[in-house]
Amino acid sequence: MTVGSLVARVLAGDLRAAAQLMRDLDDARPGAIEAFRHLHPHTGRAVLLGITGNPGAGKSTLVDELIGRYRRRGLRVGVVAVDPTSPFSGGAILGDRIRMQRHALDPGVFIRSLATRGQMGGLSRSTADVVGVLDAAGFDLVIIETVGVGQDEVDVVGATDTAVVITVPGLGDELQALKAGLLEVADVLVVNKADREGADRTVADLTTMLQLRAAGAADTEIVKTVASSGEGVDALMAAVDSHQQGQRASGRWDQRRLRRAEGQIRAIVVDRCRRAADAQIVAAGGLGVLAAEVMERRRDPYSVADGIAQTVGQTDPTLA
Repeated sequence: MTVGSLVARVLAGDLRAAAQLMRDLDDARPGAIEAFRHLHPHTGRAVLLGITGNPGAGKSTLVDELIGRYRRRGLRVGVVAVDPTSPFSGGAILGDRIRMQRHALDPGVFIRSLATRGQMGGLSRSTADVVGVLDAAGFDLVIIETVGVGQDEVDVVGATDTAVVITVPGLGDELQALKAGLLEVADVLVVNKADREGADRTVADLTTMLQLRAAGAADTEIVKTVASSGEGVDALMAAVDSHQQGQRASGRWDQRRLRRAEGQIRAIVVDRCRRAADAQIVAAGGLGVLAAEVMERRRDPYSVADGIAQTVGQTDPTLA
């Protein structure tokens, strides 16, 4: 398939073509970036919703509920579920598509699992690219669910229009949220599994912590949900709507999207530099050889690093 035909099929809403391009972008295959360049002018229409929080908070169950409700609004919904990387296959371990199987036959829903592949910040390197493909393919809402690892999830706020942080009562998660920095990035806070004992105390503790936050505390709504039964999910959607309306009215909507574009550029530059550096390390005999020279004090680590860095831009035309 040519780049032109692939782009045309994605813009026409062909999910098979979109899936192929997402896979190629995730694997950094030739031609995929060129196709993305052609798609980029057709992006920016989808609303991006981030779902993050501590392990076991019920993120995927809540996302499953949100999908059904947004579909009833008539919206096409894409989901990018960023999972830990398998040490064997390099792919996503959890596979959220299995957990959201009831939407599998709905043509208005597309769920894609991505592996973090060691990426810090809770988001895969290619998350922004996959979101862009879904956007260009005509999805109205894209939900990004991040791997539940705590502190590294804060990047979700820069990748979405609204960041929802989920916690649960009874596990000290309110303190963990403050420690991990998740409280700082929350646009909407959710206390899920609110039928458990201690839910009201969790809400009270989070409210107190929000009052201590430097800025924006008044804009952060706390919602109680029981995702397994659907209780409170409509209230969560109302809170998301309210946040986005406030963002648009204040002008912060465009500011946030500008920061997202800055982050995309930075991530691409860092990724290309990393790949070019890896190639130079291989050309120099491999990391083991270089490390042995450092260990044996024949070279110092800074000299080795400088030598690699100096040749990166000269040998990789994508960095020129």
